[in-house]
Formats: sequence, C-alpha cells, structure tokens
Amino acid sequence: MSVRKIVHIDMDAFYASVEQRDDPQLRGKPVIVAWRGNRSVVCAASYEARRFGVRSAMPATRAERLCPDAIFVPPDFSRYRAVSRSVREIFQQHTDLVEPLSLDEAYLDVTENKTGLPTATRVARAIRQQIREELHLTASAGVAPNKFLAKIASDWRKPDGLFVIQPEEVDTFLPPLPVERLPGVGNVTAGKLEKLGIQTVENLLALDMPTLESHFGRYGFRLYELARGIDNNAVIQNRPTQSISAEDTFERDMLLAEMEPIIRNLAEKVWAASRKESRIARTVVLKLKTDAFKMLTRSHSPSLPPASSEELTSIALLLRERVGLGSQQRFRLVGVGLSNFREPEDIPAQSALFE
Repeated sequence: MSVRKIVHIDMDAFYASVEQRDDPQLRGKPVIVAWRGNRSVVCAASYEARRFGVRSAMPATRAERLCPDAIFVPPDFSRYRAVSRSVREIFQQHTDLVEPLSLDEAYLDVTENKTGLPTATRVARAIRQQIREELHLTASAGVAPNKFLAKIASDWRKPDGLFVIQPEEVDTFLPPLPVERLPGVGNVTAGKLEKLGIQTVENLLALDMPTLESHFGRYGFRLYELARGIDNNAVIQNRPTQSISAEDTFERDMLLAEMEPIIRNLAEKVWAASRKESRIARTVVLKLKTDAFKMLTRSHSPSLPPASSEELTSIALLLRERVGLGSQQRFRLVGVGLSNFREPEDIPAQSALFE
C-alpha cells in the first residue's frame, strides 16, 4: 500500500485574526471575540489575549478577569463563513480531497495534487503562502502519513508554523507524547489510563490488545492502533457535521436536580463549538447515564433553532423534566448536544438571529 500524504491546515486564532485584519486598531492588542455578559462564552481569543490564559469556550466573565485590558468584539459569523469559503477555494486549487472540520480547519489528501508539486510539504507551504498573500491571514500546517498525526503536527509550531512527520519518523515521534495527545483521550480516559500506569504513548505500547479491550471496549482497539501510528481513516469530501456534543462523567453519582450548573456549562461549550459550523442545528439533545449504566436521551426540535447559548441552555434544562425516572434516581453522566444540522437557507427567515 502506498503511503498517503495528508495535510491538516488550522487557521490561527481565526475569528480574532479576521477582526484584527479588518480593523487595524485591533492589531497587536488582546482581542476576545465574545458577547459581554454573565452567560456568554469566548468564541475566540487573539494570541495576545491567550498569553493571559484566555481560551475558547471559557466563560466571558472569567476571560475578562484574566485579561482586564482585553477588547471584546461581538462575533460576526456571516463574515467568518465568507472568509472560510475563500480559504477552501485555495484548498481546492491543490486537491479535491478536502474534509473541513469547522470553519477554521480541514484535512487535505495531497497524495496526488493538482499543481504538480513534488512533496506534501511543498503543497502545505504553498497553501500557507496563498492564505497569507491573498487573505492576509496566517495558518499553521501539519504534514504526515495519516490524519491523526497531521492534526498533532499542525499544533506543533503554532501560530504560523509548519511541522512535518515523515513516515520513518513516526516510531520515534509518538512514544514520548503524553497519552492526552491521542484523539479521543479526554480527562476520563486519561484518568483510567493513569490508574494502569499509562502516562505516555510509550507506556501504552506495553499493553496488548486484549488488555486494552477489556478496559476500554471497542476504543481499546483504536488506542492500540493509535499508539503505533496507525490511522486508516480516509479524507472524506464534504462530510457534513451530524452532531456536536459535550458530556461530563461525575466523580460521584448525582441527582437530576443537582445537575443545573453542569448542564449550563456543557451547553455553553456546545454553543461555542457550534459557532464554527457553517450549518445550523435544529435539535437539542440531553443525554444521561444512570448509576446502573443505562443510557437514555431526550431531544427537542423547536420551531426555530436556538439562537443563543441561553436558549440552548433553557431547552436542555427543560428536557430534564421529560426524563421521568423519579426524583431519587442517580446518574453518572450527563451530556448536551446539537444535531440535525441544516443549511442556513433551509431555515426559516427568523434564523437571521444567528448572523
């Protein structure tokens, strides 16, 4: 099998960079793209603001405390979508195999490219140069023989960087990494791995597949492959987002009545993530796992999609009333999600609120 050449392009602080590009007075200053308010979350932060610890999906009030001199700019998603389309037009000049992940990042399969450049590194360099010259923005790029390694590589020299993982370098690059760098390893999985004495990919390599599957089920097989640099997932053109969700597994089982702060926090994270999508979600989902490990979901599709984080939160909280398992039922997990994504033109006119 021939080695694939995958490029992951990630625009640098995309929303904030667009704002700084279009308003010279913002350049070089800490910019936070967010509405002000107790319930607002950060959509993006310039690198000047990130130095103070400001991050996307952080409550805006906390961001303001961390960086009191920050300039808050309300998001303009219609403008960001337009710039994103221009970025994708540049991608399409090099390959038709483009898989957007959000408005600001995408995978490209350049095993064969349209411009006849001899290496994937040259393609990535050309794309970054076009973005800089034509759009006056910067992007970071990762080049690798598969998707998950390319995504790790694009983050290696951010901002405005290029990092290449050659096929023969995979076996030396991966082992020193913390397991949290592997896709799908969040706080819960990392905690389980740590209990097994696993903190790095090198530690993970010591576990055989039966052991991993006994502890992690089907994901154990995925961990086994990732630790060895194996990822056979192809770049899929025009793969539409099916859903966006965030969930929390509790240290102790909780009653439904105790979950409001957690549901609010999850809804804010989901709302912030959804703002990176060009399409609009129609359905709100609440997911729960009981203390007996029974999964259940409740969903609602309002006549108009939620137009703010507050509306999403309100719907998620109302869905609790439809659980119907009694006030003393305890749960070990809760999740909030958005699904049933549609194109903006397929949504009724009032959806202009999203702009």
